Amino acid sequence: MKRTRISTIVSILIVAAVAGLAAEAALAATLHPVYVPPTTLGLALFAIAAIIVSLAVPVFRVARGRTREPIDAYYATRVVLIAKASSVAGALFGGAVGGVLVYLLTRGVVVPTGSLLPTVTTVVGGVVLLVAGLVAEYMCTIPPSDDDKSDRDGHPQRI
Repeated sequence: MKRTRISTIVSILIVAAVAGLAAEAALAATLHPVYVPPTTLGLALFAIAAIIVSLAVPVFRVARGRTREPIDAYYATRVVLIAKASSVAGALFGGAVGGVLVYLLTRGVVVPTGSLLPTVTTVVGGVVLLVAGLVAEYMCTIPPSDDDKSDRDGHPQRI
């Protein structure tokens, strides 16, 4: 399985931010109340990030040879998949709510703290989830051994 590309994450962030900004502008243009995420959403994203990294720790220990206990291959695969999904979800949440934050900050009126604080918390929670997913994915990689004759991309080197 290949690692998540930074270009994929950045493109998801940008598209989600534009979509969040456009959705807020559309809500305001149709005289509907703008979306303000609840504070618990940001806190839940923080909690999920902590859980993802804690799930990757046993795999990291086995991959780096710090423990002799075997680990289930299905468990390791699930952790990698959850880590990849978390990085994408963090990019989506961080980008979309980041667009909402940009919309709130670019208005000509003063934004109340009751709207600004939950939005900032959710943006930071999304970014933390993104980083935690990438860190957990890194923790689940096996370092190359000296016997491996492959380049950085995992392709066999020609002799």
